[in-house]
Amino acid sequence: MDGNGRWAKRRGLPRVAGHKKGVDTVRRIVQTCAELGIKYLTLYTFSTENWKRPQDEVATLMRLIVRSLKSEINDLNANDVRLTTIGDFNSLPAIVQKELMQSIEKTRNNKKLTLNLALSYSSKWELITAIKNISKQVKENEISIDEIDEKIISANLATKDMPDPDLLIRTAGEFRISNFLLWQLAYAELYITDTFWPDFKAKHLLDAIINYQSRERRFGQVSEQISKNSQQNNNAKTP
Repeated sequence: MDGNGRWAKRRGLPRVAGHKKGVDTVRRIVQTCAELGIKYLTLYTFSTENWKRPQDEVATLMRLIVRSLKSEINDLNANDVRLTTIGDFNSLPAIVQKELMQSIEKTRNNKKLTLNLALSYSSKWELITAIKNISKQVKENEISIDEIDEKIISANLATKDMPDPDLLIRTAGEFRISNFLLWQLAYAELYITDTFWPDFKAKHLLDAIINYQSRERRFGQVSEQISKNSQQNNNAKTP
């Protein structure tokens, strides 16, 4: 969700104004995803690298997260949205941890959409944590080294309870992944838009989805194989 600061700067506003406006976009996009039947939406909310930002900006962002969780809980329940989070939870301020846990508990039975907030998250942190967990399992003879495969690694990631993303949308025209879901994005389709996050509306999301639907996802195969497999699947479903 990039471009909050630049959005504010272009308007002669403090950066925090962009972050506050970005919350409105979150609300709009979450509701649209729920309406479209999208099952999982992960928002890169705050990276481990973001801790390096000016202290006053970080403090403002933390307060904004708490305020947003409190104010949006009713809408999340009304839209049947379940809240989850990934990241270094213990590095967050105690008040953020408390509000997150309360919101997660209050929405845990919702089923329409899972809204996953990546907070104090980086993919390198996630992979290091996974390697440590797997190493411990090997050391304690729970698994052998030869058993380590893609499934074992995926099962030790923060996203173990959700599918890998189909589509990554990057706002504000940045052409990089920025330490986000490096393992999980192996075959995701990437969509880059110049639109700043505060200006990102439902129509921009629909444009991204329509663009995604026009692509051929080959997963290492050639077009002819995809076409043949699709035809066989369709024939198998024909009564």
